[in-house]
Amino acid sequence: MFDLHGKTALITGASAGIGREIARVLGREVQTLVLVARRRDRLDELAAELKQSRPGLRVLVRAVDLLDRAALGAMLDELERAAEGIDVLVNNAGFGDYGLLERRDWSKLERMLELNVVSATMLVHRLVPPMVARRSGAILNVGSVAGILPSPAMSAYAASKAYVNHLSEGLRAELSGTGVTVTVLCPGPVETEFQGVAGSDARPELPRAVYVDVVQCAEEAVDAMKRGRARLIPGLAPRAMAMAIDALPKAIVRPVLASMARRIRGG
Repeated sequence: MFDLHGKTALITGASAGIGREIARVLGREVQTLVLVARRRDRLDELAAELKQSRPGLRVLVRAVDLLDRAALGAMLDELERAAEGIDVLVNNAGFGDYGLLERRDWSKLERMLELNVVSATMLVHRLVPPMVARRSGAILNVGSVAGILPSPAMSAYAASKAYVNHLSEGLRAELSGTGVTVTVLCPGPVETEFQGVAGSDARPELPRAVYVDVVQCAEEAVDAMKRGRARLIPGLAPRAMAMAIDALPKAIVRPVLASMARRIRGG
């Protein structure tokens, strides 16, 4: 078990959804939380709540757009100069986009890929070396079941999360024996702001049984990270569904995906 007491955790996308709930869970044990997101007002509100719940907790708020590489680099430099050693990285910031690829707005797709892939990788690249030097650290990357299962009308998003999933598995192997663990969280449907940002109003309604409460998702994620697990799909129903579909031969899956895509296209 990774002991969180006395540790400093940095959480991206901490202003809402899974990131906010993970901050609440980690805030019970760590010494310092570094909350990172674009919306300063939400971060300040969360910081006040966390410090009220646990007065001894240090909370640092950093309102940074992770797509701004210079601003992200400056924030990491500033933390390094202040000797704020990051023991836990929660790579949560990201968003999705729903619809047939050729019909989607390119600027949104580009921002999504930059955030989900490049920014997440930059954070790992900057924060892993000090962890290795200390021979202690934990990384929780937020991937998705969409990165495990092909997803018509979310092709680019699914590909970005497949990258996060594979990056996590490869990095875990690279860091074996260093004292640094890597866990990838692969949530299925979770009730957050994700659906609104992705434009998922037009997406076919999924059975409620596959949804996982965001608090449950965060609790399971932190527990898996502390235990050094490689991967977590929160919730029994999503986990069973993902594992079952992943085990099917591609020859069976492809016609099903094509049929789904034809319905989405309206043909």
